Amino acid sequence: MSRLQSSWEMHQQSVAYLPDTDMETMAASTSLPDPAGEFDRNMPRICGVCGDRATGFHFNAMTCEGCKGFFRRSMKRKAMFTCPFNGDCKITKDNRRHCQACRLKRCVDIGMMKEFILTDEEVQRKREMILKRKEEEALRESLKPKLSEEQQKVIDILLEAHRKTYDPTYADFTKFRPPVRSNPSNRGAARSPSILTQDLSSEDSTDLFGSDAFKSVEPQMFSNLVLSEENDESSSMNIDFSHLSMLPHLADLVSYSIQKVIGFAKMIPGFRNLAAEDQIALLKSSAIEVIMLRSNQSFTLEDMTWTCGSNDFKYRISDVTQAGHSMDLLEPLVKFQVGLKKLNLHEEEHVLLMAICILSPDRPGVQDTSLVESLQDRLSEILQTYIRCRHPPPGSRLLYAKMIQKLADLRSLNEEHSKQYRCLSFQPEHSMQLTPLVLEVFGNEIS
Repeated sequence: MSRLQSSWEMHQQSVAYLPDTDMETMAASTSLPDPAGEFDRNMPRICGVCGDRATGFHFNAMTCEGCKGFFRRSMKRKAMFTCPFNGDCKITKDNRRHCQACRLKRCVDIGMMKEFILTDEEVQRKREMILKRKEEEALRESLKPKLSEEQQKVIDILLEAHRKTYDPTYADFTKFRPPVRSNPSNRGAARSPSILTQDLSSEDSTDLFGSDAFKSVEPQMFSNLVLSEENDESSSMNIDFSHLSMLPHLADLVSYSIQKVIGFAKMIPGFRNLAAEDQIALLKSSAIEVIMLRSNQSFTLEDMTWTCGSNDFKYRISDVTQAGHSMDLLEPLVKFQVGLKKLNLHEEEHVLLMAICILSPDRPGVQDTSLVESLQDRLSEILQTYIRCRHPPPGSRLLYAKMIQKLADLRSLNEEHSKQYRCLSFQPEHSMQLTPLVLEVFGNEIS
């Protein structure tokens, strides 16, 4: 009896979590898992009583629905059957109704046990337990955070903005002044001036370049880029490539990326409602940070490069040093890129983080800080709700806090970039290689 009692206790524990089916059917189909694990789920199961297709273990034996119901009814009625023949009828699917006595004997012979049949009181108890469980699950589901229609609309707008301003084919890179690497033998290995700019530069918006050469924005036209849809451009100066050979290519890439960041920002809900001065202040301060964020799409952990299409646009740290940047910037930048990549952000989280980065009320020069803060708070709330609803564990654990820490890391990178840019721009032979847009955005930096 100890084995039977143990099996019965196992059954009682498991049956409470059965799906909500007809309780009478459940009582009849009280099943135990196959202890020996001998049955392959993909193999057809045969009823041990009549040979019909079995539906599982019922009352401790593998049977079909018909024999399951027959055994339950017989046991509840305490039926006594007599074989009209010689007492050893062969039971099959076709004749199983002909001899109830031999059918019941066969049920007992294969191990079916009346102890596994639930009483009416037990059926009622199980019904109540299942109902309670369903109510608890419904309550838990109702308490789960959900994205509102308005929040989902904001996410959709940001996704569209990103896709319109980021071209994953990097087709426009061929229109920049070409990358020139100091050591020709490294041509297949080293690559771009600005890691950050690469990704942003691949954004897909209006054609900002001529067919023959990269065109830069006219001097002091940054405010026009922010406030209007028109992008005024003129051809670059001829450059002396003898110093910092990757700088011209980097300058074009950064200039292209800034234009794409502006395009993205103008589509952030609420951004165009800000005063023109605040739009410009926010973009000047955040442009390089958003470029660094967007460049993470092309960053590869395998070889620590930014891969933007062909080998000519596969950028290594050595390429960026040939554009005038030192390891004081590049070492923490690569560390940032690795950390951000390992967060495995969804595209929705990525675009929300970029928008939150742009709408930072503590940027120098911002006048209406309360309005900017309200816009950023709204995006932060959407991001937190999205993570709770859509980002499965364990990746979602502390994800929001880690993302906000990345914004703090970007501030430090921005500061170091500004310092190195100023050193570069103070040298006329190098500053003349920069585009007017880069000179305006970083030359009058508020940082």
